[in-house]
Amino acid sequence: MLEGMANRRRSIAVLALIRSLVELTVVSALTAWGFLSWQLPLPGIIIGFVTFFVSVLVWALFLSPKPVLAVDGYARGLVSLLFLAAGCAAMLKLGFPWYAVLLFTLVAATLNYTELVLRTKPQVKHVG
Repeated sequence: MLEGMANRRRSIAVLALIRSLVELTVVSALTAWGFLSWQLPLPGIIIGFVTFFVSVLVWALFLSPKPVLAVDGYARGLVSLLFLAAGCAAMLKLGFPWYAVLLFTLVAATLNYTELVLRTKPQVKHVG
């Protein structure tokens, strides 16, 4: 029984690491979109910094390993999917191939769903 709990914690840790890389990619895509999609220097620099700060703020409030606003798993999943959708839209707008963005979206959504299931799955206690 203890071995199963250790495996579950290890799985959650690995998923959290991969999820952090996905979220870093989303923040990078949003920031790049903010800088590159607008005329430089004035509106591009301002919008680039604003998109960076807003994306990091959303991540820190809802999606970080220890979020500032503690919401239930389903609200966190919804915010995560909206965050992912914004990043994928930025990637498409930056000119990434649609099939690469689709693959990234499928991997990230599956990862979020798997982590949600692992975190909310009730513990089964054996009597005996």
